[in-house]
Amino acid sequence: MRALLLALPALFGLLGSPDPAGAAEPFVVQPVEVADRKVVFATVESVDRTVARARITGTLEELGIDEGDQVREGQVLARIDDPKLRLEQIAIEAQIKALEADRELARIELKRARTLRERNAVPQARLDEALANFRVIEAKIAAEQARRDVILQQLEEGKVRAPVDGRILKVRVTEGTVMMPGEILADLATEQYILRARLPERHARFVAEGDTVWIGPRGLASDEPVGKGRIIKVYPELEAGRVVVDIEASGIGGYFVGERARVSLDTGERTVFLVPPEYVGQRFGVDFVILESGEEVVVQRGMMRDGRLEILAGLEAGDRLLPVETHP
Repeated sequence: MRALLLALPALFGLLGSPDPAGAAEPFVVQPVEVADRKVVFATVESVDRTVARARITGTLEELGIDEGDQVREGQVLARIDDPKLRLEQIAIEAQIKALEADRELARIELKRARTLRERNAVPQARLDEALANFRVIEAKIAAEQARRDVILQQLEEGKVRAPVDGRILKVRVTEGTVMMPGEILADLATEQYILRARLPERHARFVAEGDTVWIGPRGLASDEPVGKGRIIKVYPELEAGRVVVDIEASGIGGYFVGERARVSLDTGERTVFLVPPEYVGQRFGVDFVILESGEEVVVQRGMMRDGRLEILAGLEAGDRLLPVETHP
């Protein structure tokens, strides 16, 4: 009886103090095949670029744009004035007024000739002559009106309008510049932007239209993706040993044309070790894991994949790991 009483405390002690190492299930490291994701730089490019050109000769009187301005199709960017056109317009207007006076006189003459012809007071030739004179004057008025329309159209063409919706990249002239037809006033980028990336030639066979691309934050702050895109074009020609791809992505309309961004895309497959985050600790900036034997091993971590952390170095297949927070 006394031996039993002495054994009870020891038994209770064993029941109340479980083995800390056995309380946690060890994680067995196994190699897995994952997509080989590469991080490269891409630049923001406009799908199309165009220019605003002068269409008449004259002096640039007004310039209402600057680099970076957003413009809409048909918006007036500048105004070119040619004083000779306005003088010619004034001369044509005066000529039309003079011809209109002649037409009124010819109408009266025609009316009189018809009245006299009805009374047989004048020959038919007199009526024909009055009618022909009236028609000639009307034709002259129509010709002058057409000339006036040409001048008005040229004056309207002095307004340089935006050919498309977009952003002004560069303004090439200043007010007071003498312009000739066809001269460029400004370069424009259309509002549709893409990311253009250049990959090493060895990755050319792994990329295809429709592939998903992960886009990093603006300003090259980190490699962690903040959005997704899609490859919309793979160019068939290599440039300096690199394959060029265009990436469609939302939310880059506010970027600068030519601005760089980090993008990640899959280029084949490779074998890696994936470990739950709770099995990886960090001390003094160094990552480590704890083997089942209690030994701490320094590792090099990679990116997160589907909730698990990629381990680049330090582990071998078959290693058994303990959670860091449960280890004393």
